[in-house]
Amino acid sequence: MDYQIIIDSIPALFGGLGLTVQITAIALFLGFVLAIPLGMLRVSHNPLMWTPVYGYIFFFRGTPLLVQIFLIYYGSGQFRPFFQDMGLWTLFREAYFCALLTLTLNTAAYTAEIFRGAIRAVPHGEVEAARACGMSGWLLYRRIILPKALRLALPAYSNEVVFLFQSTSLVSIITLMDLTGVARVIVARTFDVYEIYITAGIMYLVVTYGILWVFKTVEHKLSGHLRGRQEDKQSMTEALDIRV
Repeated sequence: MDYQIIIDSIPALFGGLGLTVQITAIALFLGFVLAIPLGMLRVSHNPLMWTPVYGYIFFFRGTPLLVQIFLIYYGSGQFRPFFQDMGLWTLFREAYFCALLTLTLNTAAYTAEIFRGAIRAVPHGEVEAARACGMSGWLLYRRIILPKALRLALPAYSNEVVFLFQSTSLVSIITLMDLTGVARVIVARTFDVYEIYITAGIMYLVVTYGILWVFKTVEHKLSGHLRGRQEDKQSMTEALDIRV
């Protein structure tokens, strides 16, 4: 094991890690914003509203992310006159924009499906109680359904965040120098495969468990009122056992 090549490569690998985290953060933010209305449309009873959303989710969940990246990055060239007329070709010719667009659309599809399940998991009694108080439409979603659904979706959404972070390694295929791309270039120059890829893998591992720790901390704080009920219930059960 050549430790010197690891020490010399760490600054470049950290540079690639910065691009990886940047793409992940932007795609997650845009995908989250896009997924909320998609999830709401997905649970609609109107076929004209949920059918197009279902088709979009069906495609992005049913095809490999690498194929989606190739379709947007290489496929957009076939429609160059159209994009030039729309003034969008300067964006689609950039690998960074194509990667970001693909990751955003991909994570929005998965997140919308997570929100769909969470919205349907909101207790029916809470929704009926809100309606009895005069809430309906967007007000009902904003005050009752969405806060509850976001809390329910948190464990599944943390897995999606980790999945997207690790999937960004595919953007190195279209020339972006993320962590995997930088590692591949260093390996091509030095032929020190194990040293470089093990270091890159440790970086991915640290960030992945950092993400999981953040989500577990947030979930722990948001469920404080439930822990109180569980502790009271446990104390009551113990008291009953003592009396018996």
